[in-house]
Amino acid sequence: MEETFLICLPFAGAGASFFTPWQDLAPEGLRILPVQLPGREQRFVEPPHTDATAAVDEAYALTTAQLGEGARVAVFGHSLGAVLAYELAHRLEATPGVRLDGLVVSGSPGPWTRRADHANDLPDDEFVARVRTFAGYSHVALEDPEMRALLLPTLRADVRMHETYVPTSDRPLSAPITSVRGRDDELVSAVEAAQWAWATTGRLTTAELDGGHMYVTERAEALLRLAAGELRTARAR
Repeated sequence: MEETFLICLPFAGAGASFFTPWQDLAPEGLRILPVQLPGREQRFVEPPHTDATAAVDEAYALTTAQLGEGARVAVFGHSLGAVLAYELAHRLEATPGVRLDGLVVSGSPGPWTRRADHANDLPDDEFVARVRTFAGYSHVALEDPEMRALLLPTLRADVRMHETYVPTSDRPLSAPITSVRGRDDELVSAVEAAQWAWATTGRLTTAELDGGHMYVTERAEALLRLAAGELRTARAR
């Protein structure tokens, strides 16, 4: 079976290690390729990006350096990662020698929809509370004052990147898009998840999995089965 690289972009505050268990869960033929952006994990001492274009520039350089000629790829991102994945998909679709099989976005309205409530400029306690409200989820490390002080700069940078994001192009992708949300997500509605239809001239598939906005922390295997099935369909067309 021909292998497809699933390039995975982080959600706010996450690092590449979030996707490490995914390789063991991925169906045959799907190879997980996480992107490690600065400001997290082994790149903790590097300043995090606050601009989506700069983050995608780096993600593009990191991923294309690992792809051989004729590589089949798809791109995945959740929430912040969804808009980064969309921008990276545009770059990859225009790259000679790379075959973009699809884009899988999760927990995100269409790329032209801006979030009404912002968090980035709030004081620390209010910022953490607002982010918790957005996600319906809070990492345990944010409850520890010392860990929170270490993690907040990158989390704030990611939130700023997301809140200031503007698509670089109005041109839709030709690759198909799969848009997934948690069935109980109170941040992104089914209507908003379906807005990704505007971002492709190809097929849009929408799907829901059990859970809220951060369903990806508990439903990775189901998500990967769904993604693999959609990518097989795309290759067969």
